[in-house]
Amino acid sequence: MNIYNALIKSNLLYGSETWRLTENKLVEAIEMDVLRRSSRISRKDRIRNVTIRQQIGLEETIIKEIEQNQLTWYGHVQIMAEERLPKIALKWMPKQKRARGIPKKNWMEGIKKAMNDRNLSEGQWEDRKQWSLGVGQRRKTF
Repeated sequence: MNIYNALIKSNLLYGSETWRLTENKLVEAIEMDVLRRSSRISRKDRIRNVTIRQQIGLEETIIKEIEQNQLTWYGHVQIMAEERLPKIALKWMPKQKRARGIPKKNWMEGIKKAMNDRNLSEGQWEDRKQWSLGVGQRRKTF
């Protein structure tokens, strides 16, 4: 687990604050491949991913950690002054219309979905302790 946390997880999470999560399956597949190889369990053994996670002791998927990183960064940027570049970039909207077809999710839609899942509301980031608890950075018991 130390090797997984130090090498694999840190590489998978690098820059994840700004990702637009559309292909969750690819990141989860990479994570499960590493967990299977480290446990020396083959796909031919037909053991489910949930069972492997329980054996290793992992409770959350890497997607939950990516969402947590994104919400942490979002709260950090919202507290910044209006003239700061990250805040300007966050509020920027392109003037062009999207191409025809199924509209793709943008980063803000992913953030709003993650906030809904955790029962967080707009403006709640001003209370840093409450925001950290809602994002999942800290445990609810002290």
